[in-house]
Amino acid sequence: MDKVFSKRFLELEQAFAVLPLRPAATGSSKYVPSGDWKQWATSAQSLVRAVFGVEDPHYVNFVEAYRKCNGYDYEVQGIGGVFKSAKDDFEGGYVFNVNLRISGEVFGDFVVLARHALAEGHKDVAAVLAAAALEDALKRFAAAKGLQVDGKTMSDVVNALKASGLVSGAQKTLLDAMPRVRNHALHAEWEKISESDVGSIVGFVEQFLLANFA
Repeated sequence: MDKVFSKRFLELEQAFAVLPLRPAATGSSKYVPSGDWKQWATSAQSLVRAVFGVEDPHYVNFVEAYRKCNGYDYEVQGIGGVFKSAKDDFEGGYVFNVNLRISGEVFGDFVVLARHALAEGHKDVAAVLAAAALEDALKRFAAAKGLQVDGKTMSDVVNALKASGLVSGAQKTLLDAMPRVRNHALHAEWEKISESDVGSIVGFVEQFLLANFA
């Protein structure tokens, strides 16, 4: 995903550099035809939103600059300046890991579905959803922190996170029990899983996402 976004940043930077300037009807000002700058700005806004989220200053400032723009050269340059700042910060690594944020949104949906299933008495369905979300979340988090977890079991990933100090305290204690529940759920050993087990894993995933994927 980072590579896709990086490629798109470059494409839009190049497109901005060739936006056509036209002399204004009066005065010495120049402007960019609305069809050209609005097309570029719409694509740029979409990219900044996807990378940074709607509450980030990069996106907020971009939207504000877009709102005030009438196409004059200095206004379009203002939008371009916000975009350039976003591009520089993204490429410099000063942005929360994009893959984690997007993954967090997906896993959040899993948690919601698991909670609904549990509330409706479908313990086994909730267990599978929560266990799958937890295992993938742990692996993505570990990989984002530079740990080599490809092909590792969930227990191995948990041990790697603990050894590196990335989980501690109550979180570490709770994690110790998670591989057992995960194994029972993914091997359809339903009689070995209680509703309280599923509730624990759903609650843990929810808090883990809030702490590390928000």
